[in-house]
Amino acid sequence: MDSSITFGRVTVTLPNLSEPGLYLSNVSTLDSTRGIVQDFQYGDADLRDLDLADTSLITGRVSGLRADRVQLDKVRLDSVEFDTCDLATARISDSKLSRVVFRNCKIMGANLTGLTLDNVLFENCKLDYAGFEQVRATGPVAFSKCVLTEASFTGCDLGGTVVDACTLRLAEFGRGKYQGLDLRGNDLTSLRGVANLGKVIIDRAQQAELAEALVAELDVTFADTLDEGR
Repeated sequence: MDSSITFGRVTVTLPNLSEPGLYLSNVSTLDSTRGIVQDFQYGDADLRDLDLADTSLITGRVSGLRADRVQLDKVRLDSVEFDTCDLATARISDSKLSRVVFRNCKIMGANLTGLTLDNVLFENCKLDYAGFEQVRATGPVAFSKCVLTEASFTGCDLGGTVVDACTLRLAEFGRGKYQGLDLRGNDLTSLRGVANLGKVIIDRAQQAELAEALVAELDVTFADTLDEGR
């Protein structure tokens, strides 16, 4: 039976890897000639490269993994938990993630392109400078207590996504679909691309924060400063 966690109006269904009768076998690699790894446990590995293509990882846990280079292409992740992994500068493309958790992970400078996310949680992760491009949330998605400094979102559909207690300093939202994106509980004063955030959800107290971000982005000149320096 799956478990779940709720953030505001969004409830994310998580994999329950401790359910009775489920046994996870230790594996020495996430690569498989069959193209599928199931009911697995993999961890405490220090890799130069993690390169997976046309592979399915189903029902498993990846913990303590460190990889200098990560390339995942056309990968399906279903009921998988990543815990305390360093996947910095990862390149993940054209993949589908369902009931996936990234917890206490470093995914800084990652390039996430063409992903479909359904019941995905990023919790206490470092996602500084990460680029999300053409990422589509087809189900609940949550970022909780993550660092998204200078992260960018381009051409994304993030309806049904919640960003909770995250660091969004200089995070940039390009054109995309953000209706219903829940930004409550975050400091929005240094966001970029504010004009693209139509129909998002905020608290009334955050109106001033969005206004400050917009003024900074427009690079306006205040009239009372025009005579300074004369």
